[in-house]
Amino acid sequence: MSCNYADGLSAYNNKGVLGVAERFDDNQTVIEKCEKLAKMILAAQKVVVHTGAGISTAAGIPDFRGPSGVWTLEKKGLKPTMNVSFDQAIPTKTHMALKALVDAGHVQYIVSQNIDGLHLRSGLSRQYLAELHGNMFVEQCNKCRRQFVNSSPSPTVGQKDTGALCRGGKESRPCRGGHLHDTILDWEDGLPEKDLDMSYMHSTIADLNICLGTTLQIVPSGNLPTKNKKHGGKLVICNLQPTKHDKNADLIISAYVDEVLERISKRLGIEIPEYNPEDDPTKQFHFDREWNISSVEIKELEKIYNGKIKEKREIVKKKRFFTDNETPKDIKKEKI
Repeated sequence: MSCNYADGLSAYNNKGVLGVAERFDDNQTVIEKCEKLAKMILAAQKVVVHTGAGISTAAGIPDFRGPSGVWTLEKKGLKPTMNVSFDQAIPTKTHMALKALVDAGHVQYIVSQNIDGLHLRSGLSRQYLAELHGNMFVEQCNKCRRQFVNSSPSPTVGQKDTGALCRGGKESRPCRGGHLHDTILDWEDGLPEKDLDMSYMHSTIADLNICLGTTLQIVPSGNLPTKNKKHGGKLVICNLQPTKHDKNADLIISAYVDEVLERISKRLGIEIPEYNPEDDPTKQFHFDREWNISSVEIKELEKIYNGKIKEKREIVKKKRFFTDNETPKDIKKEKI
């Protein structure tokens, strides 16, 4: 069962604010806000989406801090009634819409806190995805650090030895003595370095960060969407509960994420595909299929990041100058 993985984690009392009542915008407000978000996406050169457990509830996987969330009910000594197995769940309309938006060039990167593997199973390429808290369908070698896709969920959580040996790949041999571990973080584990580096850089230089289905309570994951604010970037939050960064948001949409993504996709002329098992790496299993972020990708992004940060700092400096000082009439305003 999908919520049982939590039972394998170590005891931890500080699980954040739990069970806050959900809020809903009325239908006309949702329509108007989705139209505004669509325009923001079209105006942005770089859009990064941050996803949390709320995008997977439609797949039958419970969230954690909602009124019927895992941690909320645990506090009452209860278990969620909605709870399908990870291998039985399939990507939701939101997962498939995000895949389509990435393919169409409207979204440049996705940062996920989810461990359910549904982004992978939607067919989304690893080059567009950071998984900050791990993936139930991915194991990692403790020696070479390569990651491999599985056909079934990991038998362990908390980065433990799964009992399998390093598989190697088509162009490389298995590590001598390398053992595979699950990639699921326990409470005190550090985030995967490559995923965190990619998430930080993409989030910081994004013109627009969009948060879907997350209360943004867990750090550092929950703070990444605000990293672009000091460079003039915008933040949109779509969640049914209040989040700790609502005060920083340029737009808040209180509606089901599936509805929002359906409206946005339609407005942008994007058709949301159905889930296809033939595009699912866990269903089209290959023993040596790897799931890695390459060092080359990180170095290429670092170059872009350094250039963009310098550029954005100059833009913000100019904007502040013309805000704090009267612009001379003989100075032609630049289009920034």
